[in-house]
Amino acid sequence: MGRAVLIRALAVVLALAGVSQAAFADRVKDMASVAGVRSNPLVGYGIVMGLSGSGDGNSELTRQSMQSIISRLGLETEIRSLDAKNAAAVVVTAELPPFIKPGQTIDVTVSTVGKAKSLQGGTLLMTPLMGADGEIYAIAQGNLIVGGLGVQAGDGSSIVVNIPTVGRVPGGATVERAVETAFLDSEYLVLNLDRSDFSTAAAVAEAVNELFGDGVALALDGTSVRVRAPANPAERVAFMSVLESVEVEPAAPPAQVIVNARTGTIVINGNVRVTPSAVSHGSLVVRVNEDINVNQGATVVNGDNGIIVAPGEPVLTPDSQIAIDQEPASTFLFNPGVSLSSLVDAINAVGASPADLVAILEALHRANALRADLIVI
Repeated sequence: MGRAVLIRALAVVLALAGVSQAAFADRVKDMASVAGVRSNPLVGYGIVMGLSGSGDGNSELTRQSMQSIISRLGLETEIRSLDAKNAAAVVVTAELPPFIKPGQTIDVTVSTVGKAKSLQGGTLLMTPLMGADGEIYAIAQGNLIVGGLGVQAGDGSSIVVNIPTVGRVPGGATVERAVETAFLDSEYLVLNLDRSDFSTAAAVAEAVNELFGDGVALALDGTSVRVRAPANPAERVAFMSVLESVEVEPAAPPAQVIVNARTGTIVINGNVRVTPSAVSHGSLVVRVNEDINVNQGATVVNGDNGIIVAPGEPVLTPDSQIAIDQEPASTFLFNPGVSLSSLVDAINAVGASPADLVAILEALHRANALRADLIVI
């Protein structure tokens, strides 16, 4: 791909910048990523010093780490003479962005491993950060910023605000090694869609070919689109700046109904259709009231002086009342191919609760009348 083609493509994009695009058009950069251009996680183990008595205390792990650090500084000490109440063993994590170079800095997150109560006021000592391959890519060190707060009184009462056992060091790691990438060497660049869809992949390839010429882009599958890159590495950055600004109208998503059973939230996208069906909805309320009637019992005795009536045990007589209230059942009919708005209006018209709506949708799905995937999360 020559410079003239690239310049012409850039001119076309600039000319179209002021033209109103399709209502649902998205840029390629918003719907896809370039294969191999990604961040890499880093992790390391270190020690935070300078705490105000909120450290790990007599933790064997922390004291061994302190002894190791002191020995590397040329001093000898015994582990039993060390106290870790002002130190904490921590795990340090970071993300290594793509194309970052040695000498640049990245943010790090520091989390306690042992019994430390707070990292407030601590300083992270020099900590190597390794990638998944075991190689060291950055060195972290610096003063922590802790958003949480923990206070404990002498009687054992305490209060904790946010999370005081996690802190950050902005720009606390210096990159020592760059991650190799095939961006400048590969003949092709592969765009991976965030959501797999054959129609969208074909639309992306078509839009790229309209801009750069036939055969530049090829949809490999529902996720990946292969794009032929300029042979000259110096032109690839400008090429990518044009490519990621190409606007594509994504295909309509599949019909789905998402139900959150815990919160009662229901989301129905605009492609849901319902085949001819009838739904009957009503409610039946049964009320049972239990009451006890108490009557004084009597004992009749026939004596010399006549009949004597003496008080006896009370007599308990159950009194139950049952009432049934039934609202008239509401029946509504779905015509062929009814849309989302009609579906929602019909269900809302009968005053269905979220639980009733879920039951109706599930019944429609069971009857193969709901033309959508029913997903419960």
